[in-house]
Amino acid sequence: MTTTKSNKKNKISISKEEVLNDFRLGWESRHASLMGRKEVFMGKAKFGIFGDGKELAQLAMAKSFKNGDFRSGYYRDQTFMFAIGELGIQEYFAQLYAHTDVNADPASAGRLMNGHFATRMLDEAGKYTRLTESKNSSSDVSPTAAQMPRLVGLAFASKLFRENKELNKKEFEQYSIDGNEVAFGTIGNASTSEGMFYESINAAGVLQIPMLISIWDDHYGISVPQEFHTTKGSISEALAGFQRTKDKNGYEILTVNGWDYEALVDTYQKAAKISREEHVPSMVHVLEMTQPQGHSTSGSHERYKSKERLDWEAEYDCLNQFRKYILDHKIASEKELDKIEEEAKKTAKDAKDAAWKAFIGEIKDQQKEALGLLNNLAEESGQNEISEIASDLKSAMNPLRLDNIKAVKKSLRLVINHEGEAKQKLINWLNAVNEEGHDRYSSHLYSESDESALKVEVIEPEYSNDPKKVDGREVLQACFDAALARDKRVFAFGEDVGKIGDVNQAFAGLQEKYGELRVMDTGIRECTILGQGIGSALRGLRPIAEIQYLDYLLYAIQIMSDDLACLQYRTKGGQKAPLIIRTRGHRLEGVWHSGSPMGMILNAIRGIYVLVPRNMTQAAGFYNTMLQSDDTALIIECLNGYRLKESLPENVGEFTVPLGQPEVIREGSDVTIVTYGSMCRVVMDAANQLADQGISCEVIDVQTLLPFDIDHSIVESVKKTNRVVFADEDVPGGATGFMMQKVLEEQKAYRFLDAQPITITSNEHRPAYASDGDYFSKPQIEDVFERVYEMMHEFDPEQFPALY
Repeated sequence: MTTTKSNKKNKISISKEEVLNDFRLGWESRHASLMGRKEVFMGKAKFGIFGDGKELAQLAMAKSFKNGDFRSGYYRDQTFMFAIGELGIQEYFAQLYAHTDVNADPASAGRLMNGHFATRMLDEAGKYTRLTESKNSSSDVSPTAAQMPRLVGLAFASKLFRENKELNKKEFEQYSIDGNEVAFGTIGNASTSEGMFYESINAAGVLQIPMLISIWDDHYGISVPQEFHTTKGSISEALAGFQRTKDKNGYEILTVNGWDYEALVDTYQKAAKISREEHVPSMVHVLEMTQPQGHSTSGSHERYKSKERLDWEAEYDCLNQFRKYILDHKIASEKELDKIEEEAKKTAKDAKDAAWKAFIGEIKDQQKEALGLLNNLAEESGQNEISEIASDLKSAMNPLRLDNIKAVKKSLRLVINHEGEAKQKLINWLNAVNEEGHDRYSSHLYSESDESALKVEVIEPEYSNDPKKVDGREVLQACFDAALARDKRVFAFGEDVGKIGDVNQAFAGLQEKYGELRVMDTGIRECTILGQGIGSALRGLRPIAEIQYLDYLLYAIQIMSDDLACLQYRTKGGQKAPLIIRTRGHRLEGVWHSGSPMGMILNAIRGIYVLVPRNMTQAAGFYNTMLQSDDTALIIECLNGYRLKESLPENVGEFTVPLGQPEVIREGSDVTIVTYGSMCRVVMDAANQLADQGISCEVIDVQTLLPFDIDHSIVESVKKTNRVVFADEDVPGGATGFMMQKVLEEQKAYRFLDAQPITITSNEHRPAYASDGDYFSKPQIEDVFERVYEMMHEFDPEQFPALY
């Protein structure tokens, strides 16, 4: 197989010690990969995906990675993480085994499969560490190319820190030093086929930010060769039009072979210098890489690669070529290199063994406790079967925590009618283990710091004796004005947000007042708007990212779900991105712009609070709350409320609305109606008409769907009315189903019902166009009236005779 000509090399100065250290580290990483695969096949780990074949390029890249820089990469970057000193081989194996101790696996505390890297950017209190004094890696995600939108945001933050002079102050030096930081991204060649990649490349080119993207090109995407992935079979050739010129901004695009040590070091030094000093995005297309063990432990690459390709890969394996380079340049002898390789293998094995010992040791300690309690219970109860269960547990070769718990639960079923000290001790043990299990596997879905949104002080809105009546948009405008003035880290961006102040004018005049670095326009690119917000929030800024309409959220839902929503969870509180996502929706006409896919949103983004204010004053209070917290939230404003008149609070920039606290907006005694957002006005109008018929409705605005009614206040209303209706404009079974489950099951309101609970929703299809289309598609005042009246008719047909 022919090889591509390497970039012309500048003369670089690398000491013998550094070269040999790279050789050692490369082989330590290679042996970690080889051993990791064996551990999976031995049943000691569930799955393995490794970075073998990519070692040399990552060693070269690490030389240009400085304190304060950020990585947004993917699961083959282990050598790079070793090289920058932010991952030890023992930690690497701890993640492979899913060790749930955050000290053993600092990246994810055993929550992510191997090859998902992260550094801890927060201290134990959830506060940012000095990010400029460490080498930083944002937490990896598995979906292909999903690391790219966040990469844009990480690099964009450097632009803001450099160009916004208000941020170049001592108070912000823990986040940036004059924007000198580069965001390094890595991606496999096949994943460049994803739309997220192209959108991110375009966004970074427009923004001109210090982003350095590396493409590891081993010619395949699992079994599919390059010609099926990329136009011209080369991503750098396909993107040649992005190359900057003297007259037009763009990228610096470089190509280099993945086995050429000097060329790799030189290429990364050049690319990093350009990005760091000039704030120009650069792309390094690393060609002719290999993947000696195939894609993962799920398959073998011998099934789809020809013998010629496999022979070429063996010869041009980067570590084999590195050895040849060292020998050709007489840097070391064969004997010296053999010794280094042998020592590297031992280092990797010792780290693997230590990781396994630590992992299995904790479980065996728990197993020992369980066995002692089981044997005591067997003796106390006289149940021989419990002794057999204990014997089976003891003989387990590589026990897991689930084996211990299963044995205990199975044994307790055998002594349902027995009471004794041994049984109670075993129950206490089980309760303690379940509590530990919550911390290991279910904590940190949301912030657990003192800055949690649930801990923000409630400040009521204050009004003058004769409050000024303004359009709802003006309430928001005043709120955003106060936020921008109060905190220099706050900035807002999205389609049409800047010059015209968004399509509904809530930012009108604020770009002129605060500048284009605080209130800015973007292209039509929802996915990377979210990524821009995630990355900049990771770096200590306070972005408000606008998605113009609620149904446009579908373009960004994958990033919200797989990256942002689980960030605190998958790092067990090691990273946070307190991003506010602003959008608007409800009550529109036509198939598009009119959807209210709340059920989809609720199910996709657990980990992000979902706030659904009924008016702009409530929305302003939510913005004030979230800007004081370190949580992330989606705030959905009512699209038909911007021109409705509201009273302007005197403290519009300070008052807060608490999360998870429903508000009774109309008291009643016959029926409880639970709703939110724009449906509040529909339901209130219906409730007034029902009152004319002698039906008293209590209307509750839940205000937030995530979290939902933390104090279980809705059930108190149901106790009074004994009837409940859930209303919104999502499809049947969507958010109404969610609310019903919360109230009937979680709050146990079913015990107080005298009538079947009902839901009022839109039809299953999207709304048809025009006012008639809306009327026959979405719930109207008449629908609410009729459904509630029918409920009362069933209760007392004489007092409430049939309507039609």
